[in-house]
Amino acid sequence: MKNDYMSDKYVLITGATSGIGLEFTKIYHRKGYSLILVARRENRLKKLLKVCGPDTIIITADLSTPEGCKKVLDRVKGLDIEVFINNAGFGKCGNFEDIDIKDEISMINVNVTAVHFLMKGILKQMRRTDSGKILNVASSAGLFPAGPYMSAYYATKAYVVSLTRGVAEELEEAGSNIYLGCLCPGPVDTEFNSVADVKFSLPGISPAKCARYAVRMMDKGKTVIVPKLTMKAAVFGGRFIPQKKLIKTCGTMQKKKLYN
Repeated sequence: MKNDYMSDKYVLITGATSGIGLEFTKIYHRKGYSLILVARRENRLKKLLKVCGPDTIIITADLSTPEGCKKVLDRVKGLDIEVFINNAGFGKCGNFEDIDIKDEISMINVNVTAVHFLMKGILKQMRRTDSGKILNVASSAGLFPAGPYMSAYYATKAYVVSLTRGVAEELEEAGSNIYLGCLCPGPVDTEFNSVADVKFSLPGISPAKCARYAVRMMDKGKTVIVPKLTMKAAVFGGRFIPQKKLIKTCGTMQKKKLYN
């Protein structure tokens, strides 16, 4: 049930129709926020519209294109966005030479360019009131030095983590009240697996649990959010392993995804 006092506050979510994005949609709908949902597939957005109510704004956009990113910012201009979940992204697994360059460029456009473009636009919008929260959905892949057989994907997520940390420090030094963080989960049981054409070698966390944990950590002001104790331990332990050995270990894990 929607709370009227929240009706003028919007939550913007990209990649809103599946996986983690869908779980964020459910969470903020229950909290009573008005929603702005972005995805490529209009049919899925229309199904969500029936669930979330007629006040929900849906935006069909291909975020791998500059036009798609601009379409989102133009549509939300002037709205009071309380939370922005910068979630859209996908991965590709395989030998670097074998992956189609078109797929890689599309991945870079969605995982890096769109995340950067939309984060900057929404941040500028939030700066007018010096309030709001932005969560960039990255990956635990972005916390490791490299990942053979998912090399480009690891690189895109490292960009998101580095960008988030840097701008979060700028905001803190400026005394801003705006929260900026990044979500860095390990394996999550979503459509990512089929898109990337992999099977995870480690058990995944449910997208619902991942999203709930992220919201709690956002409320606590955590900049880098890593769900699940085992993944936190892996990230922490990686600091004490020589980088070459750690990269080789990451590569072994990716090979298991390919051949399981």
